[in-house]
Amino acid sequence: MTPTIELDVITQSERAFFAVVHPLDDAPEEKADTEHLGPMPMTKTVRLCLFALRGYLLLMFGLVGFRVLQLAGAIHG
Repeated sequence: MTPTIELDVITQSERAFFAVVHPLDDAPEEKADTEHLGPMPMTKTVRLCLFALRGYLLLMFGLVGFRVLQLAGAIHG
């Protein structure tokens, strides 16, 4: 790691070395082939957390739908 005192004496030619290239301007790279990988192994804890997350999201979408129906006047509550 370069101390901050040495950063002040970097010349202009050394700064050009750290040019930032936008991903759209960069050369395309080969994509990884994921066709033959199969499903990822999950532990019981991960599987339980994902089911809990799924249940939570279903409950929240249900509450949003219920509130929309309430505001629309379809449900009196």
